[in-house]
Formats: sequence, C-alpha cells, structure tokens
Amino acid sequence: MAKKKNITQEKLIEWYMNTVLVSGRPQSVFAFAQNNNFEEADFYKSFSSFESLEKAIFQVFAKETIHMLHKTEAYKTYSSKEKLLSFYFTFFELLTANRSYVLLQLKSHKMDFNKLMVLKGLREEFIAFIENVSLEKIDFKNERINKIQDKTIAESYWFQLLMILKFWLEDESSNFEKTDVFIEKTIKASFDIQQIAPIKSVVDLAKFLWKEKMTMV
Repeated sequence: MAKKKNITQEKLIEWYMNTVLVSGRPQSVFAFAQNNNFEEADFYKSFSSFESLEKAIFQVFAKETIHMLHKTEAYKTYSSKEKLLSFYFTFFELLTANRSYVLLQLKSHKMDFNKLMVLKGLREEFIAFIENVSLEKIDFKNERINKIQDKTIAESYWFQLLMILKFWLEDESSNFEKTDVFIEKTIKASFDIQQIAPIKSVVDLAKFLWKEKMTMV
C-alpha cells in the first residue's frame, strides 16, 4: 500500500492522540509512522520528537480557542473581563471534547502544573493573549516598573488558568457545571481586586473553594 502523502501537523496530532488513548504512547516514531502508513521522515518535518508534539497539542488548544473567539464578531466589542471569560469557557469546552487525552497527560501531575514542559506552548499562547486583552493597569510613569507590572499580571493570570485547570480535572459535576461557576467567581474576584473593590466576591470564592474541598474529601 502506498504511503500517505501531505502529512500535516493536524493529522499527526490527531493520529497521536488516538494512538495514545487506544494503545498507549508509541515505542518509536518509526512504529508510529508504520501504524499510520506514512514515512517516518514526514514526522520530523513538523516535530522533533513525541515530546515536542505533546507540547504542540496543548498549544493548539489555546490557538484554536483564540481563533474561535476572533471569528465571533461581537468579541471585538467585549470588555477585557468578557474577553477573559470567553477564553476560559471556550478553552474548557475544547478540553472537555478531549478530556480523555488531557486526563491521561495531566492527572498524575496535580501538584505542580507550572513545571510541566507539556504546558510550555500553552503558557506562551496564553501569556500573549493576556498581553493583548488590555487589562486595567496603573501607569507608574516608569518604564521599568510598568514592565514588571505587566509581567506580574500575566503570571498571575497564568497561575489562575492552572488553578482552574486543576479544579476541572477533579470536577465530577454534570456537564462540569461547577467549573463554570468557579470560572465566573474567579474572574469576578480577580477583577474586583484590580479595581480595589470590596472583597465580598473574594470571600465568596473562598467559601466556594472550601465547600468543594470538603465535598471532595
């Protein structure tokens, strides 16, 4: 049988995810290529290893999320808060559609996602997204301090995304409704803090987390 031609990154990702879920990680790129009827060299045109492919998968989730948001005409008129909410809801819909693979990759790393190399591409895409959302900031009239502020804000929202991801992994509610509630409360709390608003929403978030923690024990 003739080998398949025009092997795209999208196809390689699709075949890899299916392979991992059905029979586990391939023993080699050669075996992976043989099982999917394409030349091994075609794999290396897109990825240097399975590790680089795995990083790309989570990066693609973020890229596809942002692409879907920009396809919505109303998105251009959204506030920064609405844009962030839209990202989270769309992103976790994509993760839910691929939950079996995500669980397989992340379930055993609940303690420290921030050190997971497989999330490196996702982090890059998300940080770039945050930098373009036009979040409210304080102008310190000092370029160096403003850059530190930008980095701090981006890192805090990256931590927020990881926190929501961990919650979603443990969520056993119907249609992951509790994750949706958690997203809304988390975003509200973070924006209230930025605006130095009353901390009622922060306390509300803390109560929600405490209740969920006690339920999961």
